[in-house]
Amino acid sequence: MSTLEIRDLHVSVETKEGPKPILRGVDLTVNSGETHAIMGPNGSGKSTLAYSLAGHPKYEITSGTVLLDGEDVLAMSVDERARAGMFLAMQYPVEVPGVSVSNFLRTAKTAIDGEAPPLRSWVKDVRGAMDNLRMDASFAERSVNEGFSGGEKKRHEILQMELLKPRFAILDETDSGLDVDALRIVSEGVNRVRETTDVGMLLITHYTRILRYIKPDFVHVFVDGKIAEQGGPELADRLENEGYDRFLPAGTSA
Repeated sequence: MSTLEIRDLHVSVETKEGPKPILRGVDLTVNSGETHAIMGPNGSGKSTLAYSLAGHPKYEITSGTVLLDGEDVLAMSVDERARAGMFLAMQYPVEVPGVSVSNFLRTAKTAIDGEAPPLRSWVKDVRGAMDNLRMDASFAERSVNEGFSGGEKKRHEILQMELLKPRFAILDETDSGLDVDALRIVSEGVNRVRETTDVGMLLITHYTRILRYIKPDFVHVFVDGKIAEQGGPELADRLENEGYDRFLPAGTSA
């Protein structure tokens, strides 16, 4: 059992006008095997939470703590966080020209495990995971995300998660830009990881449609950089029916 503890987290981002506070005191605990849906209107701080946990230099932690089994995550470099078992599936995955998907995956696995996986079993694992995600075998020799469609990029993110088996996974709007078929395939991949590992998961989304496929244990509503309400899966159903208007000042909309 592992635990990710976020306590009174405050985060700012630098703008032309100076530092702008985004997160204003976030408290959240995620245990192994739990799936937490992070929902909220645009600009509420959902993605800021994701990238702050991953160590993006754009975001400045002004106060608060993040502990992974008692270890100070905020004192770790980006690669140290990854080796500790934290994984980020980005909303907009970056291209890495000249690096094949197969080399990228095996290098990442080697870095996390401290040794290269046996080639025969690794190739079998990669092919099996790609088949499950409806990815053609030729995909492995393409450069990472270069020329990929939106659906291919998101499938590649889930492929990484299936193979790297993180302790905690942060999925930042994985449903963004996916058609119905791609959403179903990606969701099936997420559910396979949930069923076969004890990963703790933060599933960040603006809409409830992905939650029809991936059932969360807890739902947290972000508004103005803080958790405004939290509950079980029924809260997502309420948001589907009512939207975010009740959380917002009069005259604004999500």
